[in-house]
Amino acid sequence: MRPSHFYKLHLTFYKNSHIMNTELLGVIGIFLLTIVLAIPLGKYIAKVYLGDKTLLDPIFNPIEKFIFKISGINSAEEMNWKQHLKALLSINMVWFFLCFFVLLFQGSLPLNPDNNPSMTPDLAFNTAISFIVNCNLQHYSGESGVSYLSQIVLMFLQFVSAGIGMAAAAMIFTAMKERTTEQLGNFYNYFIKSCTRILLPLSAIVAVALVFSGTPMTFEGKDAITTLQGDHVEVSRGPAAAFIAIKHIGTNGGGFFGANSAHPLENPTYFTNGVELWAQMIIPFAMIFALGFFLNKRKLSNIIFGVMTVGFLLLVVPTIISEINGNPAIEKMGIAQATGAMEGKEVRFGPAMSGFWSIATTVISTGSVNSMHDSSMPISGTMQLLSMMVNAFYGGCGVGILNYYIFIILAVFISGLMVGRTPEFLGKKIEAREVKIAAFIAILHPLLILAGTALASYFAAHDTAMGYWFNGNATGWLNNPGNHGFSEMLYEYTSSAANNGSGFEGLGDNNPFWNITTGIVLLLSRFIPIIGPLAIAGLLAGKKYIPESAGTLKTDTSIFGIMTFAVIAIIAALSFFPALALGPLAEYFGM
Repeated sequence: MRPSHFYKLHLTFYKNSHIMNTELLGVIGIFLLTIVLAIPLGKYIAKVYLGDKTLLDPIFNPIEKFIFKISGINSAEEMNWKQHLKALLSINMVWFFLCFFVLLFQGSLPLNPDNNPSMTPDLAFNTAISFIVNCNLQHYSGESGVSYLSQIVLMFLQFVSAGIGMAAAAMIFTAMKERTTEQLGNFYNYFIKSCTRILLPLSAIVAVALVFSGTPMTFEGKDAITTLQGDHVEVSRGPAAAFIAIKHIGTNGGGFFGANSAHPLENPTYFTNGVELWAQMIIPFAMIFALGFFLNKRKLSNIIFGVMTVGFLLLVVPTIISEINGNPAIEKMGIAQATGAMEGKEVRFGPAMSGFWSIATTVISTGSVNSMHDSSMPISGTMQLLSMMVNAFYGGCGVGILNYYIFIILAVFISGLMVGRTPEFLGKKIEAREVKIAAFIAILHPLLILAGTALASYFAAHDTAMGYWFNGNATGWLNNPGNHGFSEMLYEYTSSAANNGSGFEGLGDNNPFWNITTGIVLLLSRFIPIIGPLAIAGLLAGKKYIPESAGTLKTDTSIFGIMTFAVIAIIAALSFFPALALGPLAEYFGM
């Protein structure tokens, strides 16, 4: 290393030492605390799905019995995988029409003290789908876009969409545990227990922490206040604390306010920032450990968690370094950046914590933001996009396990071919039908993202007059030209396909083109990747169990973990390299 380079590196380290000594300790502390608490929570979740006794039984047994009694559902009736899917899809269809109706007519419905108008049909279509599929891609601002009644309906969907994903994971757990069966538990039993015994208690804890930290919890309208400099302003409020709690616990991400968790009432302090970070990570972490407790295969869940954590760290470390070091274009102007890259950041959080949040929220598919992702450094934007493109590290409530399950099937098949052994997973042969389903699901994700981006890019490149689809020419929806403008469009479809919901908000997306196309992507990318793993698990569960022998390929070893990571990198990550090279990477090298 040349002396000048060493000197520059030393100055950079010295300049940012206070950030490393404070913000990084906060990041590491929250991450480690979440892992420590996820283990006992995972054990509790496994007990819930196994039907074992828990401390909360006296509270929730009567509630659940009442729900099943008034609904006429026999929670003890066993279902096969097809019946699980039928129940899952049917109940989501009912919720879609209910939410669509409320949003379409909210201006005329009660609980609207601020007189917010009804949504247009295309926006109501997008919003209803988005909250049903656990994405919460918001093409509106919460303060002015929805009434309190709509917020309550959307809050309900944040519970049930998370519960749907967890119920699907519970069916996968059951299929993996049983030797040979078609009876895979009861969907409604798994679903209700996910909502009552897991999501509700955790949300209550987070909501109380937010209320005592200053987050509003009221049904009154805007409040008139006088600022420190004497300005008279009206501040939006509402039943925000309850909404924000399940937004994170359920890995939904929808903001009560337009600025999401960068809003001072949605995320008032460094303490609430830590609580909200913990809240969005705890269930995805715990579900991985729950798998080990449920199957009595702790080593398998540890390997899965290890692979996911390595992937997560490979994404988060470059992001934090990039944000701490600041913007090189500003540094060339001779302007000091002692606090790192602060454009689009909240001073109360800083660049390191904001960078960590941006990767946590994109890896876990929460999609909430405490900074403007559109203002992130190009390397950070690349990592945020890659987190959603891979879509297999931790993931959302329940569906993170489903996404990783697909790569396990592919890794088992490829590994078996490489070593000349029959592909088996947990005593079941992996055959052509299962591999075809897994391959289709793996290919669908990049197909939806790249096809949508290509369509939008074509219109923007030709400055197409969009007519009904957009009021003006296509370039009008871009806030930035060139590479960054391409990144904005790529991010929108990536976020939709990953059921994430965050965005490069320079994009003008509240129009028929973006509302309808992303709505279609949201539907396909939510339900097909649920149908596929459930079908594979159901098919494998019905096969003859093969006891483990000397020729069995072990799937709870570090070698198999590395193989799975390689499959994820090759199939998921490399599919998107050309698109990333045209967007954030080109922007990085251009700086």
